[in-house]
Amino acid sequence: MWPFKWFLFVHVTTGAIGLVLFWIPVFGKKGSQNHKKFGTVYAYLMFVTASMALGMGTNTILAPVDTHNHLTDWPPARIQGIFGWMMLYLAILTISLVWHGLVTVRNKKQHLENRRWPNVGLNLLVIAVALLCAYRGWLINEVLMMGIAVVGVASGLTNLWFIYTPTPSRIAYQLEHVKAIVGSGISVYTAFMAFGFVRLMPHNALNPKMWSIPLVVGLAIIIYHQMRIRLAQRRPARMTTQGA
Repeated sequence: MWPFKWFLFVHVTTGAIGLVLFWIPVFGKKGSQNHKKFGTVYAYLMFVTASMALGMGTNTILAPVDTHNHLTDWPPARIQGIFGWMMLYLAILTISLVWHGLVTVRNKKQHLENRRWPNVGLNLLVIAVALLCAYRGWLINEVLMMGIAVVGVASGLTNLWFIYTPTPSRIAYQLEHVKAIVGSGISVYTAFMAFGFVRLMPHNALNPKMWSIPLVVGLAIIIYHQMRIRLAQRRPARMTTQGA
């Protein structure tokens, strides 16, 4: 049990800080020093948080009852599914999204660098573990596991589409950055609503309404920022046309 408790302590600590810092780059001035500084800190906190989740998920798969002895009315297979396989999937999804968000901006002047094996491999891994999560959910008839797996498949495929696009547009890198970083926030907040609420409000832990909150809020943020980026690109063109 001690490795699980250690993983949990670090996971909760870094995750809680990251969930707060997430909002600073989201609502702050884009490209500013604060945006870069707090965005970088958030990214590294998420790497640590997700890495701890990998340890917790592995421990749960190996010893479901010992690691979650407070869930006395849950069968071991369900504990393994929700807190093992699904946690592993969400952890890898978070790592992939944060990584993609960082490298897309870093490589905006050298797009071919996005095709290095860590980028491609992470997205292929996300698709694989998403399908595994869905399969494990099917085995125990857990619709939630099957439904949330769709997000990982979609994320991996759209990221790979961008990576192998021959010549992305000038703003494509910004759009990918927003999608990936905010997407990682959705993933982490979703995990909090699921795994955190099991201890606080066990009966609401797997309520689809609770799971939908981070998704709806996150999608609204992504749509807002992507519209803002597209409008900013059109504005200089309009000014040039009017001047002519």
